[in-house]
Parts: sequence; C-alpha cells; structure tokens
Amino acid sequence: MNEPDAEFAVESDRDVMAKEKQQIDLSDPNLTSLILRLAIPSIVGLSINSFQQVVNAIFVGALGSQAIAAVSMTLPVVILLTAVGQGIGVGTASFISRHLGAGEYLEASRGASTALALAAPIGVMSTAALLPNLRGIFVTLGATPTIMPVALDYASTLLFGYTLMLLNIVNGFIVRAEGNTRFSMWTMITAFMLNAVLDPAFIFLLNLGVRGAALATLVSQITAISLYIAYFSRLRGIVLVNISHVSLRADRIRQIASIGAPATMTSILSAIAFMLLYGAAAPFGDDSIAAVGIAVRLLTIGALPVIGFCIGSQAVLGFGWGARAFARVVKAAKFMLSMTVALAVAYSAAVVIFAKPLVRLFSDSEKVTEIAVSTCIVFHLFFGLFGVESFVAAMLQSFGRARLSVIVCWARQGYLFIPAVLLFPVVWGFNGLLASQAIAELGAGMIALFVMFHQFAELRRALRHPQGSMHPHDQT
Repeated sequence: MNEPDAEFAVESDRDVMAKEKQQIDLSDPNLTSLILRLAIPSIVGLSINSFQQVVNAIFVGALGSQAIAAVSMTLPVVILLTAVGQGIGVGTASFISRHLGAGEYLEASRGASTALALAAPIGVMSTAALLPNLRGIFVTLGATPTIMPVALDYASTLLFGYTLMLLNIVNGFIVRAEGNTRFSMWTMITAFMLNAVLDPAFIFLLNLGVRGAALATLVSQITAISLYIAYFSRLRGIVLVNISHVSLRADRIRQIASIGAPATMTSILSAIAFMLLYGAAAPFGDDSIAAVGIAVRLLTIGALPVIGFCIGSQAVLGFGWGARAFARVVKAAKFMLSMTVALAVAYSAAVVIFAKPLVRLFSDSEKVTEIAVSTCIVFHLFFGLFGVESFVAAMLQSFGRARLSVIVCWARQGYLFIPAVLLFPVVWGFNGLLASQAIAELGAGMIALFVMFHQFAELRRALRHPQGSMHPHDQT
C-alpha cells in the first residue's frame, strides 16, 4: 500500500473494519460460491429493471394506441441516454475493482467520487440540450400529429429525472464493484415495486395519463438515489464517496473513459442495430416486422441472465487482476466462461426446440407465427457464442484493456452486423435479413474466442513469470 493509502487506512480504520464485515469479501478463497453470491443478485436486479418497462407498457397500453406508441417512441431516446450512464458505470467499476485488489482504497474512492461528480453535470447538460429539441427529435422518429403531444408530455416529464437516473446507474456499478450486489438488487426491487404501485395511481386515479407514468418513474428514481445516499453517508461500503475525494486529474478520468466509452458505444450500436433491423423488415410487410420483433424480444430475454452474470461477477476478475493474483483470475475466468456459455447454450436450445409455443405467447396470427418461428430459430442458432462474447467483454473491461474491448464489443451489433443488414436483404430478401443476424453472431463469437485464447495465454505466461510485463493498470 502506498503512503497516501496508508494514511487513508489509518484515518478510516474503524470505518473500514465496520464496512468490511458487511461486504462480500472479494478475496474469498471459495471462488464458485463468491461468484454466485455476486452474480445472482445482479441477474435478479437486471431482470427487475427490464420487467419495470413491461409493467409501464401494460398500464400505459390501457390508455390506447396513441399512448403506447408515444411511450415506445421515447424508448430509443431513453436507451441512448442510459448508454451514457452504463459507460461511466462500466469504466468506474473496472477502475474501482482493480484498485481495491491492489489495496489502493483511496484511489478507488477517488475514482467513485470523481465519476459521480462528472455524471451530475453531464445529466443536467443533456437535459438542457434535449428539452427544447424534443419536438424535432420526435418528428425525425416519425411521430404523427396525434402522437406528438402525448410523446412530448411523457418525454419532457421523464427528462427532468434523467440526472437522477444517470446517478443511480453509476451508483449501482460502484456498489457492485465493491462486492455488494445484494444492496443494488434490493434498491432496484424497491424502485420497481414503488413504480408498479404509483403507475395506476398517477395514471388513472389522478387522471394524469402518460405524464403520470413518467412521474411514477421519477418518484422511483428519487427513492433509489435516497437509498444510495444513505448507503454512502452511513459508510456501508468499502469505497468512500465524498466531495473531498473528487479529483479531475486527466489520467484518472482517462482510465474511466477509455473503458466506459466502448460500453456506451455498444449500447448506442444496439439501438441503431434494432432500428436498422426493423427498417430492413419493413419492405416485407407488417407480419415480418412483427415476427422480427418477437425474435428480438426473445433474444433480449435470453441475454439478460448472461449479461447480469457477467456484471455481477466482474468485480472478482478486476479485484484479482489488481492484486496480481493471476492463478485466481484464471480460475474465476474459467468458471465464469463455463456458466455464461451454459446459460446461452441452454437458452439457445430451448428457443430452437420450443420456438412455436414461445412465439404463440406473443401472437395468435398464423402468418406471423410461421415467419416468427423460422426467424427465432435462425436468430438463436449461434446464440451460445453470446456467452463467450459477454464473458470476454467483461474480462477485458476488468483488466482495463480498452482497445481489445472495442474490437469484441462492437462486432456483434456494429462492424459485422450493420453492413450485413444493409446488404444481405437487398440481395437475398428476407432470408438475407435472417442471415445477417446469424452471421454477425457467428463472426463476433469467433473474434471473441480468438481474443479469449490470447488473454488466457498471457495469463499463463504471467503465472510462469510473475515479475513479467503484465500490470494490473495496463490499458492495451
């Protein structure tokens, strides 16, 4: 431990001892149990967050087609805004776990405090920039004169809570990075339950319509931020979030941004990819659009447990990497890989085998069912490789490998998929659309496998030569 951290430890000794008793010990020798204790709450929390959108859609749908169309039209804007929080969160979580592993508690606290200090003005500036331009954005997205006022009501109210949403996302990543995935899970569950209760109260009892749905979300965000404030102010975690720890030093911000930027861009590419996919399906008729929508929804459902597992257990890799415990990193990485691949392969097989009954849950139309069954099967043929892709992305983020992270993260929804979905449907029709998703998945999986083998080879070399070139803060 360096001198500033020694001073930090002496000054905060009582607090740190109290906190450590309440945290999951990231150095726990029982790796399997540790990873599962971290990952399961993360999977639950992520699924709850997704289910919250479904509940909102159910209540808003009762207001009619214009209301659900308005809320759906706001979704791409929300996805893009959320991507900023995910980017800051991923970069901060990687920074924190690596420095905690190295015993640099002060530096971890500085990273967390600085990230939150940056997130707040970014949220305010984004809100200020978007509010006066919402009408133009919705015109670009194709809002009709009847949908426009409803969409503006919903989005303008929701935007006032964007800064809180951004801070909540980053707070969640900070808490998970220090090993307290359970607190993050219970915070999301609390916010979800409150939102589910307030939605019908605001929408119907107070007769606020879609604005009521946005207000319910805003109140749930206020509740979540209050829980995180209580968590940090009562020193419940290892990381100390304090204004005195905010540091705008360029190298610290660069470490967070270099890992976070690819994660942000990945989310943005996902939104663009879905829009292009629906655009490519449009010439083949409404039934084809509906079929693609069902397949995409099933893909998203399958991705949640895999992504949740990686987000939850990522701290173990970062902590081990920071501590230079390479044997532990290899063991944890192999278990994470086996779990993510098992989850993805099992889900892929289930969708391929039970495609028809699954599609029937979403549509009664014979024509839609016929198209959706084949679409779902092709879309999920290589979904087992998504487990590899997700694990490799998490591993690279944990190690601080920014450039390699870009290569892996941008393949599936970016430089492989976008050219394919623009070209293949023109040449081969709807079959070309199906092929674009399958080929992108296969190609991304092959790239991830190549990078993974390279990383494992480096780790084996580090085990043979502990004083070698690998360093926990390298960003290559």
